[in-house]
Amino acid sequence: MIEVTCNDRLGKKVRVKCNEEDTIGDLKKLVAALTGTHADKIVLKKWYNIYKDHIALSDYEIHDGFNFELYYR
Repeated sequence: MIEVTCNDRLGKKVRVKCNEEDTIGDLKKLVAALTGTHADKIVLKKWYNIYKDHIALSDYEIHDGFNFELYYR
């Protein structure tokens, strides 16, 4: 179980607990439940990397304490 942080830099910062085997799409669903938005409207980035929905967190080497940039489509 890892904890990642999603920050939209507009005042909303969400901390989510998930497994490393979860996909980015699963993480988006958890973030959507906490923020009240739709999962398909969320884009997770880090610098210029846009994370794809079907790839697992462990494949991206995302570990405990990772920070995502949260954007809305």
